[in-house]
Amino acid sequence: MFSTSVLSVSEARQTMLAELVPVSDSETVPLHQALGRVLKSSVCATLDIPPFDNSAMDGYAVCSADLSDQTETRLSIIGTALAGKIFPNALERGEAVRIMTGAVLPTGADTVIMQEDVCLDGNVLVIPPGQRTGQHVRHAGESLAKGKPALLGGKRLSAADLGLLASIGISEVKVLRPLRVAFMSTGDELTPLDQPLACGQIFDANRYSLLGLLSMPGIETIDFGIVRDTPEALEVALREAADKADVIVTSGGVSVGEADFVRDLVSSLGEIRFWKLKIKPGKPMAFGRVGKAWFFGLPGNPVAVMVAFQIVVRDALLALMGCSPLPEHPTFKVPCASPFKRVSGRQEYLRGFLFEHTEGWRVRLLSDQGSGALISMSQANCFVVIPENQENVSEGDLVDVRPFSPIEG
Repeated sequence: MFSTSVLSVSEARQTMLAELVPVSDSETVPLHQALGRVLKSSVCATLDIPPFDNSAMDGYAVCSADLSDQTETRLSIIGTALAGKIFPNALERGEAVRIMTGAVLPTGADTVIMQEDVCLDGNVLVIPPGQRTGQHVRHAGESLAKGKPALLGGKRLSAADLGLLASIGISEVKVLRPLRVAFMSTGDELTPLDQPLACGQIFDANRYSLLGLLSMPGIETIDFGIVRDTPEALEVALREAADKADVIVTSGGVSVGEADFVRDLVSSLGEIRFWKLKIKPGKPMAFGRVGKAWFFGLPGNPVAVMVAFQIVVRDALLALMGCSPLPEHPTFKVPCASPFKRVSGRQEYLRGFLFEHTEGWRVRLLSDQGSGALISMSQANCFVVIPENQENVSEGDLVDVRPFSPIEG
């Protein structure tokens, strides 16, 4: 069903997430190739983590029964326990063992005294009173017990996740297959980078911004280049993209200009679910299907392309990749160092630069907030999010700031 309503960002998100069906096919990949991929199913621990009682500090392993709460304790040092080696002897009463961080706790010991807290009198360890039984000991299974879930299905694997899987001996994982995304620019005014500009022409910037935004683990991109503004050329490209990809992302052609054919073609080849958002920049943004492929039609203005992708499309792609739960995008209040005049009506994503001031964090608005000024995206490190019902922003007003992730800027 074609919605003619102008949707808010949250309404568009709800509409998409209610319909999107993630990929289900899977493949097994080596652990070193799994960063950013989505787990097909949960992985349980194959052993305890840590696998044995060990020392959390460089110090001395002792038996707590030897320690006094009132006076100093003197113990004989009988050797050293190193990481990766088992100390050969059991600890007897009145004895201590020098121990390194990560070393197996010797039999008979249950407490570690930090080396900074003790004194040595020859081969005798002098321990002050007031030590706590079991201190500075990491017990087997206290982080993760054998058989318990280490990671849940749907988790998009981070660097820490790879380390966790390696710690339980997992060398390969079953992940959902990559999402195939076809992308293209539309417009007769666009010129490839390897050709000279003619009068009235511009270089195709959007396709390179999209390539950068789509270049993440778990996505395979198919570049359809520049498609000319004719119904025939666009139909051929959309049909071919729908045959090859799970998702089609276009820039341009979804507004109401005389040469904006994409929206009507998608309606004839599949369906459009919505095509207008209460967002600035990025109002003409379409979502629907072409054949079996999901369709995201972005505006033609370069900044609007990036805003619409980062605010709306990125999470939709993660959902199609099987990522669950989707990442949060926290905002926080920061005083604005730049006044800004606006008319209410759409939620606006201004490009800002977040910086540390002597009195705390501040955000400065970039001077050129035009939807075609990519220089503002290049210089920005955050969005300043202005609600649709708010008008002017004065210097010192608290505004919502959404920092870019490392790949967004």
